[in-house]
Amino acid sequence: MKSLLQSILLLLIVPAVAFSQVELEYYLPDGVTYNPDIPTPKEVVGHEVGEWHITHDKLVQYMYALAEASDRVTIQEYARTYENRPLLVLTITAPDNHSSIDQIKSNQSLLRNPERSGNLDLESMPVIVNMGFSVHGNEASGSNASLVSAYHFAAAQGDEIEETLSNTVILLDPSFNPDGLQRFSTWVNMHKSATTATDPAAREFGEVWPGGRTNHYWFDLNRDWMPVVHPESRGRIKMYQEWKPHVLTDHHEMGTNSTFFFQPGIPSRTHPLTPQRNQDLTAAIGEYHADELDEIQSLYYTRESFDDFYYGKGSTYPDIFGTIGILFEQASSRGHAQESDHGVVEFPFAVRNQFRTSLSTVKAANGLRMELHNNMREFYREVQQEASRSSVKAFVIGDTYDSGKNYHFADLMSRHNVEIYELAQNLEVDGKSFEQGKAWVIPVEQTEYKFIEAMFERRTEFTDSLFYDVSTWTLPSAFNLPHVELNQRQFDSNLMGDRVESPEKPSGQIIGGRSNYAYAFEWDEYYAPRALYRLQELGVRTQAAFQKFQSVVSTGAKEFNYGTIVVPLGIQDVDEATIFRTMQEIAEEDGVDVYNLRTGLAASGVDLGSPNVNALEKPSIAILVGSGVSNLEAGEVWHQLDQRYKIPITLLEKDRVGRTDLSRYNRLVLVNGGYGDLSESAKADLKSWVRDGGTLIVQKSAVNWAISEGLLNAERVEQESSDNRRVAYEDLSAARGAQGIGGSIFEANLDNTNPLMFGYRNDSMHIFRNSTTFLQITENQAATPLYLTDNPLVSGYISGENSELIKNTASIMVGSYGSGRVIGFVDNPNFRAFWFGTNKLFANALFFGDQISRTATN
Repeated sequence: MKSLLQSILLLLIVPAVAFSQVELEYYLPDGVTYNPDIPTPKEVVGHEVGEWHITHDKLVQYMYALAEASDRVTIQEYARTYENRPLLVLTITAPDNHSSIDQIKSNQSLLRNPERSGNLDLESMPVIVNMGFSVHGNEASGSNASLVSAYHFAAAQGDEIEETLSNTVILLDPSFNPDGLQRFSTWVNMHKSATTATDPAAREFGEVWPGGRTNHYWFDLNRDWMPVVHPESRGRIKMYQEWKPHVLTDHHEMGTNSTFFFQPGIPSRTHPLTPQRNQDLTAAIGEYHADELDEIQSLYYTRESFDDFYYGKGSTYPDIFGTIGILFEQASSRGHAQESDHGVVEFPFAVRNQFRTSLSTVKAANGLRMELHNNMREFYREVQQEASRSSVKAFVIGDTYDSGKNYHFADLMSRHNVEIYELAQNLEVDGKSFEQGKAWVIPVEQTEYKFIEAMFERRTEFTDSLFYDVSTWTLPSAFNLPHVELNQRQFDSNLMGDRVESPEKPSGQIIGGRSNYAYAFEWDEYYAPRALYRLQELGVRTQAAFQKFQSVVSTGAKEFNYGTIVVPLGIQDVDEATIFRTMQEIAEEDGVDVYNLRTGLAASGVDLGSPNVNALEKPSIAILVGSGVSNLEAGEVWHQLDQRYKIPITLLEKDRVGRTDLSRYNRLVLVNGGYGDLSESAKADLKSWVRDGGTLIVQKSAVNWAISEGLLNAERVEQESSDNRRVAYEDLSAARGAQGIGGSIFEANLDNTNPLMFGYRNDSMHIFRNSTTFLQITENQAATPLYLTDNPLVSGYISGENSELIKNTASIMVGSYGSGRVIGFVDNPNFRAFWFGTNKLFANALFFGDQISRTATN
């Protein structure tokens, strides 16, 4: 074993020399021989691991070559990315296990069945290890290490590896994020010098916006394990739920000046629903990591950072299903070699640490195989006992007016193996009404009770005030869905209709058949904005009712709510047959009920020719992107419009604003970010555009920018006096962090007659906030159609100081600037694409923002 002095000297060797000499043996453990019939990575991809950053196409090429050559390996494509790249899982185990893989999987599922798990012969069952790499595409040492890991487990020879694979099934996922990995590898490879440059200021280490961390739509896929919005996550969770492995690893990178981290994280930041046994086993596995890293003299630490709280992260999601999720964080070279506080961090060094902890994970899984079997079995026995003791026996949830949101909620839950049933009969409980076929019943006495509890809970008390991510994610709030908890007395199994295992997207109908006068559909449905744009894109003239009205339709008198879309046939240039076919598509594909209106005369309320039935303008939308803009929030808007509403959007670079004809757009969106670097001419052009009638939609910090530029009139709520208590040096970071709002849920009041609130029937809703911007309700209170209540916290953490500041503050405000409108969202209505309950607020700003009366602006 090399001395510490030798190790330091090796780090100081000229990087170009060290780099050129890295060969496969650098990574591999001593004393292991390898089957020469199994191809090495270099033999397939054309370079040594770590010499170049692996591109995703070459990664896929090698994994298929390995599966072809080894009887230990099978390969499966489980999903495709937005950019049509395959996501793969390699099943690596002894050949005899491959021949009985279905039985192994079946026995693994029986571990989750308390009635049958006691009869299993645990000694004969292999342990299941799911190894996943580089969910963040620019944390690439993981995916590059997957090459070495796959090769080692496929080609290593000897009694030890034979015994290991006899007792282990390895599910190896070489790239959780193919699109991001490809983006990042292209960047660093195209900037690599023949003589390695290590200066941190080099272009190689500074990706251009948006960087390779995220997927195609700039989402952080490590926050999507629970929401399962994206194809990468949907495929991965399907595979996870089929196997429910004992251990799941999640390989990441962190700052270049760091070392190596492995879990457990900070004990006080573990979610209370995660059993202590989970953390004890995580610590036991950590001892194997320490041994492996000690052997190669790598520095590491544990328990001092990161957490296990948000169940939407890769290392925490498994914890609520009886799996041990483990996070690895490696100091990143961010390229091929970069100077750091610990010397030059070379890419091969980072890859080796990731590979060696893959070895230690498998060693630990084998060494603790019986403990891991018993952990899974005991977890589900405890789940059964807790569910039977719960005072809540079922949840009923659903919106009578919005089948789209109902579908998306059921789709999310079913992907996590939750049993959901149709509501079989009308129900009224605690003043809330649910209609048969328009709500779901979720009984708590089922296998995934713990996950259900985690998704429905409201938590406002915490043992720690710091969170690596959000502090809450209560799904009924996220979806803005009415729900009730049924106790033993209220719950009746007759409420449960058919089980819904694979929810189908809802379809509507044309009520009354083809019209000779007008069609109408209400704005409640989730996909009503898509339906409206479908018509507008066709050239159909559309209108919206800004007042309620009642009309007689084929089913009787029908009251139409605020925001109802009206399509009069007499004013159209598009022929009536085409409009009818489009209405059929709307009903079938958008899940919207369309009504045949036979007359313009209302039974009550406004007539169709009323000045309160307003002509609508087709949105032409651009969003400012580029350096300083939150790529996450810009991506959320892009995804919402592109994937869900099918509305084109221009991604307009900030530095092109002054060189672009803004008149081709009537809507501009500025999400969270910095806009102070806009040139004076660009700001002048933007202001002129609003003054001439454009609708500017600003979000979070962009609201502050709009205020500073005089586009929006608002005032901040400031704390009256500062806290002068002394804080110890070691507590400074925690004290500062405790004043942040990482992500909490608050109750807000709304005016559902305001165009920005169309589609909402209640006078309150839940909003998500992850910032500390507090703005006063506008002087003209009509200009603040959504504002927080005087006791707003619903779930999540907020400091005592901020809980006072946030009361009765604005969530949305509207201003006038010349002929235009400026709509400010203090909160993010499109958060991570699973906050379905507020998406329509953003759609309303796009479709109705320009129609808001000047008298209702500040």
